[in-house]
Amino acid sequence: MMTFGWVPMMAAMMLPSAGPAIAGRARERDGALAAPLFAGAYLGVWLLVGLAVYALYSPPGSLAAEALILAGGLYELTPVKAAFRRRCHERSRSGARFGVACVGSSLGLMLILAGVGVMSTVWMLAVAAVVLVQKLLPPSRALDLPLAVALVALALI
Repeated sequence: MMTFGWVPMMAAMMLPSAGPAIAGRARERDGALAAPLFAGAYLGVWLLVGLAVYALYSPPGSLAAEALILAGGLYELTPVKAAFRRRCHERSRSGARFGVACVGSSLGLMLILAGVGVMSTVWMLAVAAVVLVQKLLPPSRALDLPLAVALVALALI
């Protein structure tokens, strides 16, 4: 059974990948106040997502898990994912907007996490690592396509 502890773990998973955006806000003229507000709004978006998942989640059966993993892998190939990922790389003055863009960019990976088990530390670390790489590196078909294919293959296996 999923515990409420998953909400802060989800925020902890996503905060490191927001580091460059938060640091960028801190370097601006109003950064001393703006950076903590930016980080708080970003984490607030992820908190809402975490609460929604907490409220709605129940461990899926094997067929539902396969469907979630397949949907997550296919999402990685969509123009919607690409648009959110671009926005997640753009400079943003709003932590909430940045958070929404990053949620959209990570949605496929979150579906996969729901499919394999949201309380799996190994999968959380793997997803957090992929999210970090996707936020630090610009979108590239050379990196994104093999990831999506591997995720779809995981669902089919």
